[in-house]
Amino acid sequence: MNVRLSELSVEDKIQLVEDLWDSISEDQAKLELSPNHKALLDRRLDQFELDGDVGRPVAEGISDIRKRL
Repeated sequence: MNVRLSELSVEDKIQLVEDLWDSISEDQAKLELSPNHKALLDRRLDQFELDGDVGRPVAEGISDIRKRL
């Protein structure tokens, strides 16, 4: 694809990003975590398991978000 981004409409740019994201999503299984990212995720999971705070119900969170809109 040899398109000048400045020549695309906003709608076309959004569609291009969506298409790009979909293609990345399809190939995500091929991606490997870096050792740093894996270590960070492991630390966060350990912290979550130690904390014991399960958060709050989804319906409550959605309700709060809707109130702010």
